[in-house]
Amino acid sequence: MADKRAENLAKLLVNYSIDVKKGQEIIISSPPAGAPLALEVYKEVLNAGAHPMMMGQIDGATEIFFKNASDDQLKFVSPYRKYLYKNADGFVGISAAVNTRAMSGVDTKKMAIASGATAEISQMVAKRSATGEFKWVGLIYPTQAQAQEASMSLTEYEDFVYSACLADKRDPIAEWKKVKKEQAKMVKVLDKIEKLHFIGEDTDLKMSVKGRKWINCCGEKNMPDGEVFTGPVENSVEGKIRFTFPGIYMGKEVEDITLEFKKGKIVKASAEKGEDLLKSLIGVDDGAKRLGEVAIGTNHGIKKFTKSILFDEKLGGTIHMAIGMGFPETNSKNKSGIHWDIIKDMKKGGEIYGDGELIYKNGKWLK
Repeated sequence: MADKRAENLAKLLVNYSIDVKKGQEIIISSPPAGAPLALEVYKEVLNAGAHPMMMGQIDGATEIFFKNASDDQLKFVSPYRKYLYKNADGFVGISAAVNTRAMSGVDTKKMAIASGATAEISQMVAKRSATGEFKWVGLIYPTQAQAQEASMSLTEYEDFVYSACLADKRDPIAEWKKVKKEQAKMVKVLDKIEKLHFIGEDTDLKMSVKGRKWINCCGEKNMPDGEVFTGPVENSVEGKIRFTFPGIYMGKEVEDITLEFKKGKIVKASAEKGEDLLKSLIGVDDGAKRLGEVAIGTNHGIKKFTKSILFDEKLGGTIHMAIGMGFPETNSKNKSGIHWDIIKDMKKGGEIYGDGELIYKNGKWLK
C-alpha cells in the first residue's frame, strides 16, 4: 500500500505544481527506486484526463556513459529528446538515488562537455516554461542513500521530505497557496529595487537588478519550494562572495567556494576542495562565468543542510546564487549550458541592502 503522504504529494504535483489539463502530454521521469511515487503521479495524470509518458532511468547508466563516451558522444544530443521537450506539455522529474556518490570517479572535464551540449534544450525548456507553454516540477523521493547523506534514518528522512513538501498536511494545495501569498509581499518590495548589496562573512558583493523581475517560488516548479529569485544584470556584478555551504554537482562536492567578480564576470575562483570541478564548470562557456540567478531562501521549515540542492537552496536564512543560465521570466539574458546553485548562510551577520536601505539582516526579511 502506498504511503498516504505519497498519494497527497502526487495530487499536489499534478493538480497544483504543473496543473495538468485534459488532453495534455506529460513526461514522468524516475529511476526504479522512485516507482512508488511515479506510479501515483501516473495515476493522477490519467485521472486528470491527460496522457502520461513514463521515462525510466537505469541506475548506473550515467556513470557508464561518462566513463566510456567519446567527445563526440558527450556532445551528442538526441533529436528524440529535443522533440519530447519541444512538444510535451509538462514534466515531473523524480530523483531517487540509491548511491549519491556514483559519479565520484567521473572526469570533471567530461561532465563539463556534456553540460555544455545540453544548452540548446535547457534554453528551450526555460523559454517554454517562461511563457507557460511547458510546466515542470522536480522533486526527491526518499531513499536510504539520501537519508544517509542527510545523516538521518530512512523514517526520519521520509518525515523530513513529506513535511518540507507540506504533503503531511490535510490540504497541501491550500498550504502552498498561503506560501505564495506571503512571498508575494517580498516580491512586491524587491521588484522596485534597482541595486542590491550583500554583506557577510568574507563577502561584499554589489549588483544591479534594474528591469529584472522577481519570481515567487511556491511549489510550482520545485517541490519543496520556498524562495524568491531574479537574474542580475549580466555585466553589473562587482565584488567578492564566499559560499559557506558546499556546492554539489552530480554528486561531487566543492567546498568553501569564493568567487570574485568584475563587470559581471568571474575573475577569480577558489575552493578548498574540488577546485578543478569549479574551474571546469566556469569554463563551460561564457555564460558560466556570470551569474544567472540571485535568490533568497524562505523555507524555515527546512532546518538543516542535507547535501541536496532541492532542499538546501530553500533553507530559511540563506541566499544562493547560480553561475550559468538565467531564466527568461526574470528578463535575464544570460545563456549557458549549466545552471549551478551555490548557497551562503546569512544567519550570523548577513545583510542585504536594497538601494541603500537595509531589507534583510541575520537571515530575516525586514520589510
